[in-house]
Amino acid sequence: MPQYGAREMAKAFRTVRGNTIQTARDIPEEQYDFVPAPGTRSVSQLLRHIGYGVLIHYDFHRDKRLTTLAGYDFAAMGQRAGAAEGVARSKDEIIALLETEGEQFASWLESLSPEFLDEVFTDPMGGNPRTRFEHLLGAKEHEMHHRGQLMLIQRMLGVVPHLTRAMQERMAARQRAQSAPASVPAGGSTVPA
Repeated sequence: MPQYGAREMAKAFRTVRGNTIQTARDIPEEQYDFVPAPGTRSVSQLLRHIGYGVLIHYDFHRDKRLTTLAGYDFAAMGQRAGAAEGVARSKDEIIALLETEGEQFASWLESLSPEFLDEVFTDPMGGNPRTRFEHLLGAKEHEMHHRGQLMLIQRMLGVVPHLTRAMQERMAARQRAQSAPASVPAGGSTVPA
């Protein structure tokens, strides 16, 4: 049975981050302040949130190597992430942030040993044990959740998401191939002998 480990997790995260970066590129900079509904993040805020979304994973696993979340200061982590996310950035700066932070995180994931990924930590009540591997998969899931929001925002702004465009291009190519007349070999017939 194939093993899904650190290398595969890093590769999957790079794919997800690459799609997020393309989404960020496809949204016009003049739309980065667009807020789709009251009380939600703007495009810029959402992209910055994605960019710094890995901070909690670093804090839990790399920096503190926690074995329990009992006593963990979630408020302090939220303030730290909020301060980082709160720095206004241009579109180019946000894309650079996504590229740099994404590759740094993927490289760190790639470096993790199977033993490290198998280590268990518990929730704030000391229960619900989970592996570091399971929690680190959440970084990709978190980003995909927010990228789904961005893709809906793209539609609201009149932008067709790149993944949809790629699918439409594949479908059109398939349809063209099915509609094309059968080619006739030089000097031959399409009827088998």
